[in-house]
Amino acid sequence: MKKYTDKHAHSGIDTVLPKLECFKNQFKNYEITVSIPEFTSVCPRTGLPDFGTITIRYIPDKRCMELKSLKMYIHAYRNLGIFYENAVNRILRDFVRASKPIQAVVTGEFNARGGMKSVVEASYPPKTRLKKS
Repeated sequence: MKKYTDKHAHSGIDTVLPKLECFKNQFKNYEITVSIPEFTSVCPRTGLPDFGTITIRYIPDKRCMELKSLKMYIHAYRNLGIFYENAVNRILRDFVRASKPIQAVVTGEFNARGGMKSVVEASYPPKTRLKKS
């Protein structure tokens, strides 16, 4: 099997994806949760599909995410070669750029592969790093 390369590591991070659109928020002090149970992307090293659930929790400020544009954005990952750790962080990055929320958390819960299951979480503003034990 081929060795991991920087090309694998950076795959999909800056690929052009459909634009995320927002609408004006009418209220304050509430949280929105969007669950996407059929997320699919492609491992850039093996070419095999990755399946999982993406959950986006956020507190909107002046804008709310328009769900049809979010759906089209997420569907664009279907054929994109990207590690799922990078996918979760990219989704957060793009979501924050578009909607400018007060707070946001993106969680990717990925189906088991090779006997291991992974959960990846990225937050805005960033949380404090885990301490080494």
